Amino acid sequence: MHIYVHVPFCARRCSYCDFSIAVRRVVPSTQFASAVTREWATWQAHSVWNTSPTIETVYFGGGTPSRLDPIAIQTLLDRIRADRPVGGDAEITLEANPDDITPEAADRWRGAGVNRVSLGVQSFDAGVLAWMHRTHTADQSRAAVATLRRAGIGNVSLDLIFALPPALGGDWPRDLDEAFALEPDHLSLYGLTVETHTPLARWRERGEVLLGDDDAYARDFLKAADRFEREGWDHYEVSNAARPGFRSRHNSAYWRRAPYIGLGPSAHSGFGAERSWNVREWEAWRVRAGAGQSLTAGAEELSPDAVSVENLYLGLRTREGVPAGALDGDQAGTWIAEGWARAEHGRIRLTPEGWLRLDALVGAAK
Repeated sequence: MHIYVHVPFCARRCSYCDFSIAVRRVVPSTQFASAVTREWATWQAHSVWNTSPTIETVYFGGGTPSRLDPIAIQTLLDRIRADRPVGGDAEITLEANPDDITPEAADRWRGAGVNRVSLGVQSFDAGVLAWMHRTHTADQSRAAVATLRRAGIGNVSLDLIFALPPALGGDWPRDLDEAFALEPDHLSLYGLTVETHTPLARWRERGEVLLGDDDAYARDFLKAADRFEREGWDHYEVSNAARPGFRSRHNSAYWRRAPYIGLGPSAHSGFGAERSWNVREWEAWRVRAGAGQSLTAGAEELSPDAVSVENLYLGLRTREGVPAGALDGDQAGTWIAEGWARAEHGRIRLTPEGWLRLDALVGAAK
């Protein structure tokens, strides 16, 4: 079993963000922890525990979980451990912004059981960070990594964004250099996309920003893939790479379609073909939680065909790929001839060039 806790609170909405967040100057940490505890209690009678009794990962995502009072993190982890067995080597991740990292906070997170921090660096360029509406500086990112290391956090991941508008003058190779100079254990790389109802979408509609083309996106992605290979890193999924032995166990569980419970506003849960998701907005979720009402906004059961497509998509986005028999032989042959895939040990694995075409390849293979 894997647990995801969505913490919606942020100091400011980033220009590209369409996640479920609540901008708050004062974070209602105690109220949030109490509401999540009540939601967690409703899951204790679920039949999935019969087949997945042990919790292997807990992931605090957001939003900005580092804005919660560390006492709230401690409270929630203590409650989870009291109710269910948590593996002795469980991966406990907290997403954090660099400007929230203090020695005291890092020590308290570590004391609560957090052993992995995913740091939202995004860029080391001051102009890019301002354009993104980020609230930290590059120096704060560097200081944050050092602080986490001193606190004993032995697994630090950095998030970076590529394929930025050319007018910003960003330097993607330099961002990669800066990231590797900090000696992280893991990197997550995300190509900039325009989501509706975001500041970025409005800027583009008004003609105030011009994004790079597909070729520029591909160049940035392939530069990162080449860097991972030269560094001896494990580029184990389209957007994720790690030092050997430091894959994100939580995210890997999603790609294996392992069972997971989502807690908090907008959080999703999944067990095999079953899916459910919570009310999206914090205030609506809070009111329902306080009244003891259902927090579920919707649910579905995937058809066998949908499960097959999902298995294909999730498998191909990882380094492990899919069994050769999952694809038509001629189709696989074409992918290999084009340099988009390799056949290894009875499996078809996409190359970085293939990953750039993932959606189209899966669409053609359905």
